[in-house]
Amino acid sequence: MNAKETLEITGMTCNHCARTVERTLKAVPGVQTASVDYASKRAVVEYDDNLANADKLIAAVNTTAYKAARLP
Repeated sequence: MNAKETLEITGMTCNHCARTVERTLKAVPGVQTASVDYASKRAVVEYDDNLANADKLIAAVNTTAYKAARLP
């Protein structure tokens, strides 16, 4: 089943940072699309919830120089 998650990303200072986070998210098994916007500091990710979940997405981003968190 497909799911969609919007995450807040901190630590980005430029569009290159956003592309790095986007590549990291796309590498998570089950992720179908990932779009990161530097200006809004948000990532929108669509994924197969049989293979991924918000915790896995956040953990992947947190292995980089950036941090991710679920929006309240």
